[in-house]
Amino acid sequence: MDEASYQSFEGFVVSSGDRLLRTAILLTGNRHAAEDLLQGALERTYRRWEAEKIILPEAYVRRVMVNAASRWRRARQIREESLDAAAERVGVEGVPDLALRDQVLRALQELPKRQRAVVVLRYFDDLPEAAVAEILGCSVGSVKSHASRALARLRLSQHLGDVRIQSERRR
Repeated sequence: MDEASYQSFEGFVVSSGDRLLRTAILLTGNRHAAEDLLQGALERTYRRWEAEKIILPEAYVRRVMVNAASRWRRARQIREESLDAAAERVGVEGVPDLALRDQVLRALQELPKRQRAVVVLRYFDDLPEAAVAEILGCSVGSVKSHASRALARLRLSQHLGDVRIQSERRR
């Protein structure tokens, strides 16, 4: 890789790293696993950076992370982690209370992997439905369906208790 490409990749990582780490944490529910997931996704992206001229690198990394997280979950039994160490977690932006962060992370872990990916990409990363569909390799209708089902499950989640979850309604 030439120096210009390396600098370009390094600039991308510096500017997008925090957002991508947050996405990884929400996908895995665990900071350590999230760091491993993101590192692997960035390594894969780095190997293809110059040759493939990746146009939307953040979307590419998110797709790699979603696919890797799915493989990781299938390959391993998820070990329940004690959440007494909530202070060690990276917070979910927009959720100031540690207890609430914990509730959100627990509720997300209850969702099936595809619904969790849709919720994370759509509502936490604030991506439009079309972008989520492209990242996940499915139709916009499928994204809408997964989002609807996920929000319904989250409304019933025992972990969210008094937290109100509202669907976005656009007319």
